[in-house]
Amino acid sequence: MLFNSYEFIALFLPITVLVFYLLGKYTSNQYAILWLVSASLFFYAWWNPAYLILISTSIIINFYIGHRITVLNSEGQGKKSYQYLVIGLLFNLTLLGYFKYSYFFISTANDLLESNWVFYNVVLPIGISFFTLQQIAYLIDAKRNETCEHSFFHYSLFVLFFPQLIAGPIVHHKQILPQFLNMDMAQPIFKNIVIGFSIFIIGLFKKVLLADNLALYVNPVFSMAEAGQPISFFQAWIGVLAYSLQLYFDFSAYSDMAIGLARMFGVVLPLNFYSPYKAASIIEFWKRWHITLSCFLRDYVYIPLGGNKKGNLRRYINIMLTMLIGGLWHGAAWGFVVWGLMHGFYLVINHIWRLIRGSGEYGFWGTLVSRALTFLAVALAWVVFRSESFDASIEIYKGLVNIQSVFIDEPLKDHYRYRMIFSHYIDIENIKIIVLLICFVFILWLLPNTQEIFSKYHPYQNDVKFSNELDNNRFYQHIKWQPSMLWAVLLSVLFIISLMSLSKVSEFLYFQF
Repeated sequence: MLFNSYEFIALFLPITVLVFYLLGKYTSNQYAILWLVSASLFFYAWWNPAYLILISTSIIINFYIGHRITVLNSEGQGKKSYQYLVIGLLFNLTLLGYFKYSYFFISTANDLLESNWVFYNVVLPIGISFFTLQQIAYLIDAKRNETCEHSFFHYSLFVLFFPQLIAGPIVHHKQILPQFLNMDMAQPIFKNIVIGFSIFIIGLFKKVLLADNLALYVNPVFSMAEAGQPISFFQAWIGVLAYSLQLYFDFSAYSDMAIGLARMFGVVLPLNFYSPYKAASIIEFWKRWHITLSCFLRDYVYIPLGGNKKGNLRRYINIMLTMLIGGLWHGAAWGFVVWGLMHGFYLVINHIWRLIRGSGEYGFWGTLVSRALTFLAVALAWVVFRSESFDASIEIYKGLVNIQSVFIDEPLKDHYRYRMIFSHYIDIENIKIIVLLICFVFILWLLPNTQEIFSKYHPYQNDVKFSNELDNNRFYQHIKWQPSMLWAVLLSVLFIISLMSLSKVSEFLYFQF
């Protein structure tokens, strides 16, 4: 079931919220929690009921192993608890490896060894990358004595909570389990419902009106590249810029909708997306893009590898390894591996630059140039992220520098062709699209994000600190969200427009990861 679907908005969401608060008011929190677990299972089963067995088995085994680790730690049996940790890690990695990477590894082995091993491609269970990482982190923290005892139903909701089940954020147990234990959680607070639904509407608008319409410029270009057709200069830049914006709005939309839905139940999720295209460096980009994944990779991969404690050379190697794993986490394809390595290379260059120059302020123009260069580097890396093959990526990259294709020798009568020099013509319509897309990027740099607009009401957990641009700008103070008639009318209009635009099923891009 998709957040951007009629059955979710008109049936599942209102029924789930209503029953949750009725149970909390007239029975107890335990029944409300049980209802939310059941609703989340139904939400997951809507996609494929068969995988209920998979996710239920994963939850039961991880809960048992986590419990055993905690008990053994309390009894001073550290060696035995470590054995349980190894078993738990092997179980989770085997599960993830089989469903997500087995076909990739076998097909790669066939190509390298010229063998013909047969392995049927397994359908990837939706959300497996997210709920597996959450439980791996939980087991590791249990071994570190950083978890506490709780009921099976609370643990189940920690994994299953439907606003973040499918595409994150990757929640940490300490961020969300204490909220489930809060006895006031299931007491109806009208403010939470209003704030949560307002944030949800903004995310829905981003998905339906912005991300999905940008796909109209993206898909034809990458399909042509996949078919081996030459890509012109304008086509390549339109495809790259449009995909960069499509992915931005798509992920931003899901992040807003997840935060909004959770808030409707009185739960505050961690921040996962914070204007990453405003970043003035790749280091800053990864502090703003998929924040919970970055934190997981830092805490459970980069630091265990040694982090920056063993000299610069080892630090750069650790960065490359961490980003390689981060790339492979996104998907079982070499394109994702290359994308991860590209960002690892970017990060290493960024750290070397800071080592040489320092990390001081750049001033207005320096920041503007830094943002532009960072965006360009990120956009170029998205090519291999989006392409289905290296051949398609090469066609796109060739098109990006195919200046010769800008000019058309054959005179055309179309009104959107403009004569440049002698018999050369240039396509003005494509220039308009590129200029529009670039203007979109500049608008993103200037406008506040959803979290800034709702900052007065603390829409997310503030483990990650960002300066709030609204606080330093008198004009922005007037556009902060507040329970007013103006905001009610504006959001109602956005909601109606979004509902009228739900003409087809459109999955979020991060569902495939």
